[in-house]
Amino acid sequence: MSSTSVVEEKTKEPQEDEDTISTTASAIAPPAAKQAKLSMNAYPQAPPEQWPPAWLLPETLKDPCLDNHRDPDVPVTVAELRDDIGICYWKMDPTSYEYPIKAVPWDPKDAMDPKLKALRDDRGYSYADILTIHPDHLPDFEQKIAMFFEEHIHDAEEIRYVLSGRGFFDVRNLKDEWVRIHVKQGDLITLPEGIYHRFTCDTNRIIHVMRLFIGQPVWTPFNRPQEEHPSRKAYVTTFLEKNKSDNNNNNKEGDEEAKAQEEK
Repeated sequence: MSSTSVVEEKTKEPQEDEDTISTTASAIAPPAAKQAKLSMNAYPQAPPEQWPPAWLLPETLKDPCLDNHRDPDVPVTVAELRDDIGICYWKMDPTSYEYPIKAVPWDPKDAMDPKLKALRDDRGYSYADILTIHPDHLPDFEQKIAMFFEEHIHDAEEIRYVLSGRGFFDVRNLKDEWVRIHVKQGDLITLPEGIYHRFTCDTNRIIHVMRLFIGQPVWTPFNRPQEEHPSRKAYVTTFLEKNKSDNNNNNKEGDEEAKAQEEK
């Protein structure tokens, strides 16, 4: 499957059916109170040159599993991902360590990678599981992939560590446009609580991932629209309204400077 060492599946009875992976929910869940803790994290993110490529998607996709660039291509910068909409990213090395094909749960205390251990401790990740999203390892593969690609939010941060394979995370930017992030082996990415997003494999249709959680695992997606959901409201306040306000102030300052130059 890849150069990553894998061992046999290890499964225990989970609190939820691991084959379900995620469940549809219409009720609004209580907000998660984790932003204060996460804001104090000090573990440094990867430098911009190590981040995965990202670009704006066209309005219509020929095939969700293809790259689907606009014509001409519109790349998205690390600053837009990290600062504007709250994406976090670390470059890891899964090839030097053994991970099972599937383990539900997988205790993050079992991590041998010192970088993963440091990140785990810094961000408080206390639960993990490992899955291989592929027709041979995921029952009802086509149904699950279609479910993952429905636009939704979670009431907790989403953390994914790609052990092998490739896939696409699509997230909404400040203008509510789709941004595609191409993740591959060694990418550890987090999506903030309340961000609209979706996921799919690429055309190879296989990705081996570790999912990490703070406290009890959260699988439940809340499909759009969720503007009244507490997690969505918190995200809008923290990122969308703040960054739109900052951009408006920057534009206003720029207009005032230009006007001053003209008056001279």
